[in-house]
Amino acid sequence: MLQIFFMIAVLVGLYFTTFVNYLLFHSLAEIFSIIVACSFFMITWNSKKYIKNQYILFIGIAYLFIALLDLLHTLAYKGMPIFIDYDYYANQLWIGARYLESITLIVAFYFMDSDRNPTPKVLFTTYFIITTLIVVSVFVWKIFPVCFVEGVGLTPFKKFSEYIICSILLAGIFLLHKNKNKFEPKIYRNVPKNIILTTIFMAVEWICDTQTIKNLILSIYRRQNSLSKKEGPNAYTDI
Repeated sequence: MLQIFFMIAVLVGLYFTTFVNYLLFHSLAEIFSIIVACSFFMITWNSKKYIKNQYILFIGIAYLFIALLDLLHTLAYKGMPIFIDYDYYANQLWIGARYLESITLIVAFYFMDSDRNPTPKVLFTTYFIITTLIVVSVFVWKIFPVCFVEGVGLTPFKKFSEYIICSILLAGIFLLHKNKNKFEPKIYRNVPKNIILTTIFMAVEWICDTQTIKNLILSIYRRQNSLSKKEGPNAYTDI
């Protein structure tokens, strides 16, 4: 009950920031999730020698790099006076982060068996290289597909990518159910909620042009996404 009250209070607070400054709202919503993702990584990394559930170890390391892409997405958002040569880096970084997140949630199942476990250092290095390539392709090489065109809107690449990402995430629910006996009950309950909310948020982007509704869905998505990651390090029950 306390958690529900707190969530409602946060949502209301975030919603009212939209009347002050949308960039403030967007930054607060993103940074909250980024902080939780980094905390997830720190707990996972510091307990890596004891974690028995390799799925938690895999995604715990991955979320540091997903958080990095989300941070760059926040800093590159249109109106932020940081990356001023192009207004829509944020859209590309958002898609890059969601591809990395969704693929991670699927691939991690493959490494749940003990004979397939990559070491934490290998995982960290792999994600460092992948994330570096995404960032360089956006900011330096500028070969990452365009996701938004001024005066036109979202590009076919972004729309099609969201369909693909949602399909991957929904496949993740199936795999989670198939492996539910390997998860602590709280984690098993919260991960599907995170996946479903991610899918809903993307669906709202496809069908809705009302910024206010998008704002509210983003708040719910980021808040629930953060709560799901908090349950991950309850991974101490999986250690």
